[in-house]
Amino acid sequence: MKIKALNGFKDIVPGEVELWQKVENTARDIFSRFNFSEIRMPILEKTDLFARSIGEATDIVEKEMYTFIDKQITMRPEATASLIRAYIQHGLHVQKPVQRLFTIGPMFRHERPQKGRLRQFHQMDAEVLGTATPRVDSEIMAMGAMLLQELGITVSLEMNSLGCPACRPGFREKLLHFIEERMDKLCDNCKRRSKTNPLRVLDCKNPRCREEVEEAPSILEHLCADCDEHFTQVQKGLQDLDVQYSLNKFMVRGLDYYTRTTFEFITEDLGSQAAVGAGGRYDGLVEKLGGPKVPGIGFALGMERLILLLQQQEDVETDSATVDIFVASLGDTASEFAFPLVHALRQKGLLTAMDHEGRSLKSQMKQANKASAKFVLILGENELEQGQAVLKNMATQEQQDIAILSDNNEMASSLLERCQ
Repeated sequence: MKIKALNGFKDIVPGEVELWQKVENTARDIFSRFNFSEIRMPILEKTDLFARSIGEATDIVEKEMYTFIDKQITMRPEATASLIRAYIQHGLHVQKPVQRLFTIGPMFRHERPQKGRLRQFHQMDAEVLGTATPRVDSEIMAMGAMLLQELGITVSLEMNSLGCPACRPGFREKLLHFIEERMDKLCDNCKRRSKTNPLRVLDCKNPRCREEVEEAPSILEHLCADCDEHFTQVQKGLQDLDVQYSLNKFMVRGLDYYTRTTFEFITEDLGSQAAVGAGGRYDGLVEKLGGPKVPGIGFALGMERLILLLQQQEDVETDSATVDIFVASLGDTASEFAFPLVHALRQKGLLTAMDHEGRSLKSQMKQANKASAKFVLILGENELEQGQAVLKNMATQEQQDIAILSDNNEMASSLLERCQ
């Protein structure tokens, strides 16, 4: 019986991994333009980190985390909490007042596997810590939009404000009253959420629940003066940067730590998995986790969903490596000569390949074509006797003789000049 990957866990094989590399390379390029630095955190963290940050009453903490109960450690279900833990632990706020950090890697949640949602999934996460200016809110959304645009992915940006501890309680009270009047018509999940986090009722995907809350009060109508001004300036910033957006009063996000600005990048091309990325501001989270009182904002993009969108494009270009030179050796003597020569070519910086199975010249030329080799060096016993190998330009089909030198480094240097 063959052993297969676990349900909800997926291998990323050659032919697909090039798309992942394209997304990662584009992201690193965009993040560097915005002066972000990369940080890498461990996969395992103390369970309490996520209970305190995400919220004990959230679906993630209650039902979805992979936790080793006896050790009280958890495989990270998202990146923000781990990043802030590292930010606090290493005193990054002392080194630089405003930190711009990003990370790329796997996350883990025990959800029902479906298209675009796996139990091991990958995110690109970008966070700005140490500034509360609304311009940064606008800037980080513009950065996400720029990344998606350069990948050729069409999305819409939806935005909301969740207010702050000063203005949210009043809205929460009015929302609870609204929900209680319709409690018998809501799903069991919403009834449970109404007691722990009533804002999540607005986020229910059940069609009947969405219909019932259509006329729910909007938090935008209950913002305090500071939150209202902040949200106004965020929208002005997006307009200044020519970033299109729309307001969505039902956007509340699934994590408890969000305050003020929240946003999602939405696609119409993945069915029910519409959000390819999301984020928001979390001004009290660093302090809640034992750090200084500094504000923060960030977002995460789901890489599996980005890959699905790219796979729908017929003309997407990947950054797959092209072989510079394929050495086709014919016979044992030629193969023995070619082996150290190939190593010398690689030391010169050329992406080099050769066949080790003693296949025919026709078969090796097929391999070279499949590898999109720019040049093929043909080297057989006759060539060794004559002291001349054949270098073929695969684009022009032109051939030229190359002197066979006893010193591999010298011959590699000669080939390097001709292959450039």
